[in-house]
Amino acid sequence: MRTLAREIDGLELPAVEKISEASQEDPFQVLIGTLLSARTQDATTAAASARLFKVARTPRAMGALSVKRIERLIYPVSFYRHKARHVKATCRILADRFGGRVPGTMEELLTLPGVGIKTANLVLILAFKSARNICVDTHVHRLSNRLGWVDTRTPDETERALYGATAARWWPSINLYLVTWGQNVCRPVYPRCGACMIREFCPKIGVTRQGRS
Repeated sequence: MRTLAREIDGLELPAVEKISEASQEDPFQVLIGTLLSARTQDATTAAASARLFKVARTPRAMGALSVKRIERLIYPVSFYRHKARHVKATCRILADRFGGRVPGTMEELLTLPGVGIKTANLVLILAFKSARNICVDTHVHRLSNRLGWVDTRTPDETERALYGATAARWWPSINLYLVTWGQNVCRPVYPRCGACMIREFCPKIGVTRQGRS
């Protein structure tokens, strides 16, 4: 993990990390950016988030937009119609039930439409500086198994296993480090093992063909 912390310096960060930095960890922008990011490429997520936040930057303002307008603003993110409905409904709940603020607990976040455990974990880590959560997406799931840290079939299983397989001090950083490494070096197909600075620690589980370094 210390090696990854050094090596990701200068690499392209995940879209939600950029949104978090640009908004000074604003919980609302982190939440909406994470909702839009599911199964969507980072460049698309970043562009869609920028268009949406340019029009509305608060739950009340965004909740006042029509679903159709939200759809047009966030297109072409994956499942943009579903996400537009979730964004509007979430904003209305934030305004009506939480006083226009994003709640800071897992239980409350999971009451918001479209928010699952992965989204809630990332919001808690980035916006609320939680040191007790691990956010697992497809990259974290894949790399954790490839590195031999866990032996799991789903991201949910991986999250549960990582709490026991890793030191607590690294939990908030696991998503940032592994997602950045997974997007740039340890790719799903043809990982660049020759350019990987942690290859000496990696059993390359499941790797059958490597890409150019």
